[in-house]
Amino acid sequence: MRITGKIAQQMIDVLDDLREQIQKESKTKYPYAEWEKKREDVKRRIEKLPEYIEEAASMITVQKTRGPEKELDLVQRTTLFLFARLMNKSNRDMELIVLFLQPLFDTPVSYKTIERLYSDEEVKMVLHNLFTLLLKDEGVSGNMTGDGSGYSVTVTKHYRSNPHKKGRDYKYVFRLMDIETGMYAAVGYSTISEMRAFHQALEMAKDIGISIDTLRLDKYYSSKKVLKLFGEDVFVYVIPKNNISKIGIEWSRIIRKIIESPYTYLKTYFKRNLSESGFSSDKSRFGGLIRQKREDRQSMAMLAIGFLHNLFFIRVQN
Repeated sequence: MRITGKIAQQMIDVLDDLREQIQKESKTKYPYAEWEKKREDVKRRIEKLPEYIEEAASMITVQKTRGPEKELDLVQRTTLFLFARLMNKSNRDMELIVLFLQPLFDTPVSYKTIERLYSDEEVKMVLHNLFTLLLKDEGVSGNMTGDGSGYSVTVTKHYRSNPHKKGRDYKYVFRLMDIETGMYAAVGYSTISEMRAFHQALEMAKDIGISIDTLRLDKYYSSKKVLKLFGEDVFVYVIPKNNISKIGIEWSRIIRKIIESPYTYLKTYFKRNLSESGFSSDKSRFGGLIRQKREDRQSMAMLAIGFLHNLFFIRVQN
């Protein structure tokens, strides 16, 4: 059967009719008992964090350079950086908080020391290693969902004042999430657009050897250009736009899948809501404000949030 624009529009209408039904079915009682059991996994990961940091740091060979040695070693700097990002306080507030932990660092820590950690290339490499080590231990299924969001860089800007999160006061992030574990398999960041952040996340997934079998994306990514990025090895669940006219091989494959079972297709597509849950929990736990002004430091903050998400997120199956 040849897939035409008319057939595609009919399938879009069918999906629209099914949307409310599936959304009602999804409103089930939250499995708190399972959530409590999964908290043990979070405790296990956090207890193992010092071991992870030691291993991640040992994977790096640092050449000695001229000048004074840093007062904190790489493990200490990474630990301090993650703690500062987790607390989500200003650098001056963190300077005071760290006074309570002075015995752990054996040296005074100023707010400037904390800010410089965001551009410390050695800490960045350790953080990247931490990200991949945790994914390796927890496992990735290959069934993914992905979404983008904006982070404010000024205190006066927030979601209610600009719900679309656009403009120079917002920075963009895209996170590729594994549906089975709820962990981020890759993250991307951009000062320009969500689409650039999306491409960065795909590059990271490729670099660390993440295989994608299926992927769910919202309508922002509903284009032939995006579908061509994946080819036949990856099935992308996306809802075609209402004005679709040129079908081609990429859209034909998706429309045929919808025709097989519109209900199953939409039910599978709605698993992308997990991405929205991830962003919501991240901003609740780690904040939606990025205080760093330099682009490299903003990127570092975004990567840290991705790793901390993987430490703390609890995935329960409804």
